[in-house]
Parts: sequence; structure tokens; C-alpha cells
Amino acid sequence: MARFSRVHVWSTMEQLGLVPLFYNGDVETSIRVIEAISAGGAKVVEFTNRGDRAFEVFRELAVHFAKSDPELVLGAGSILDPVTAGLYINLGADFIVGSVTNAEVAKLCNRRKIPYFPGCATSSEISYAEELGVEICKIFPGSNLGGPSFVKAILGPTPWTRLMPTGGVSATYDNLKGWFDAGVVCVGMGSALVRSDLIKAKDWQGITELTAQCLAWIKEIRG
Repeated sequence: MARFSRVHVWSTMEQLGLVPLFYNGDVETSIRVIEAISAGGAKVVEFTNRGDRAFEVFRELAVHFAKSDPELVLGAGSILDPVTAGLYINLGADFIVGSVTNAEVAKLCNRRKIPYFPGCATSSEISYAEELGVEICKIFPGSNLGGPSFVKAILGPTPWTRLMPTGGVSATYDNLKGWFDAGVVCVGMGSALVRSDLIKAKDWQGITELTAQCLAWIKEIRG
């Protein structure tokens, strides 16, 4: 079961403004990546369900970090159906993320008091997700939907909506400023942060430094 309440997950995401996400099929490599991210100050991490038996890797990560880094909030991403969501919840996922919105996943997460961040691409999808109890909607794919201008357009008539873009978020000051100036509460960042070249070189310090830099930029942008 989840180790954190929904309120804790939501507030931590909003406070930090950054949710790193990645997938790697090797347990030890994944541990090193998450350790590097956490050392940089990002305490909410999404492990994506993108490979064969990814849940087995996640199980090891959940057990490991519950002991070694108990403040770390670890969730599962790329979840499309309630069966897969239930599997990860039972393995200890603190939140569930999807590239699409699934009402049955939302109901399951509500029943288990687990935050659900579904992918939305239109105002109607965002509204529907909110009706299902979603607190923060994932905008995906962010850059293809129009980037920060899409966020501004959504928040115009519904300023109470809380959005997290993923896809097209870069580890640069200008890119982050565009998103946060538009009104997002946080951003999801994958390969631009957890870079394949850094993983290949086992440059864990490089990931730590880049994570810390992104968090510093977000803090500066927010004033």
C-alpha cells in the first residue's frame, strides 16, 4: 500500500514543481538513477511501466527506497488500465500516472486513496478527469498540444484547474519559465533530465547536478 497520503503527494509535487520520470529494466541502474535524482532534491519520482516485467523492477525499488530513503515518493507511470494500476498499487505505488484518462483507474485510485494523474489533451478531457476526482491533470503530449499557450488557454475560463505538462519539457531556464509563467503547478521531465548519455556513462553526479539546477530554476522563476 502507499506510504503517503494523497494530500502529501499533491503538496510535495506542487512545492517542488518537478516530477522526474524514467524507465530502466535493470534494478541496480534504476536504484542509482533514483538515488541521483533524490540527491538533487527531487523527492517525487515516476517509474514508467514501459518494459517487460517492469513491475518486478518497481517492486524492488519500492522495497529498497522505503528503507533507504523513506521521504521519497515513488509512483508508477504509463498505466492504462485498472488491472495494471491495481498491480502497482499493491506493490506500493504512491501515485498512478497515465498517458490517457481511464474512469476505472480513477475509481480504483479513489477507493485506495491513491493520487491519479491521467493524460489529458482537450478541455473536455480535463473537465472529465476533474469530475472523476483528479486533482492535477497531466497535459500530454505537452509540446504537441501547443506548449505553454495551451495551458494559458485552458486556465483562462477555468483558473482552478491544476496542470502538469509532460512531453516537451526541457532542462533549460527558458523552457521552464514558459511553462510556469503560463500557470502550471509542476512539470514532468523524462529524457531531458534522466539523460541516456549520463546513464551510459554512469554519471550519477551529473544527474544530481542537473536535477538540482532545474529545481533552482523553478524556485527562481516562481519568485
